[in-house]
Amino acid sequence: MITVYCYSKCSTCKKALKWLDDKGITYELKDIKEEHPDKSTLKKLHKKSGLPLKRFFNTSGMLYREMELSKKLPDMSEEEMYDLLATDGMLVKRPILITDKTVLTGFKEDAWREALEK
Repeated sequence: MITVYCYSKCSTCKKALKWLDDKGITYELKDIKEEHPDKSTLKKLHKKSGLPLKRFFNTSGMLYREMELSKKLPDMSEEEMYDLLATDGMLVKRPILITDKTVLTGFKEDAWREALEK
């Protein structure tokens, strides 16, 4: 089963969902603002992704900028980062693609194609 966390007003999310729909790929859609991942889910996704935890932050989001997280993240522990990410879905990079084998943050068509062809 494929799960995708998205935000309905995000143009990148819309593009990713259109790409999935055009390919006829079925998925479960979760609204990242309303159903954002909790701390334990974030830990699982992070581990499965193999990505640096910083890649789970929506660095272009207003909330990220307002909180000046670019200055604060380098001094934060992973636990503190997980706690912060779990507080608000708007801090989390989107879309998040979750398959049986991998987790991807953001939409890069080539990476998604490769992940879904495995």
